[in-house]
Amino acid sequence: MTRARLPDRRSAETLDLQHAGLRYIVTAGFYPDGRLGEIFIKNHKAGNASDTTARDGGILISLLLQHGCTVETIANAVSRNSDGTPAGAIGAVLDLVARRS
Repeated sequence: MTRARLPDRRSAETLDLQHAGLRYIVTAGFYPDGRLGEIFIKNHKAGNASDTTARDGGILISLLLQHGCTVETIANAVSRNSDGTPAGAIGAVLDLVARRS
């Protein structure tokens, strides 16, 4: 599938998230029709491994979204605890934005 690039100027929403004792800032960017098209994730511990993993996760989620994958599909693919809650920060981000979309 071809990548559907976002326009240079687009609406976005910034959300706060806490997962496993760490704080994250999540910014979701949207296509003009309201579909989610990108995710940026920052950790409060800039420059450490958890921040790098979060930023890389946002890039990968964004590429999947721009190639036609839905948030729900991505969320179902990441690790979950036995009760269905997200095992990692990326799953928590996906659940957060899925509820907001």
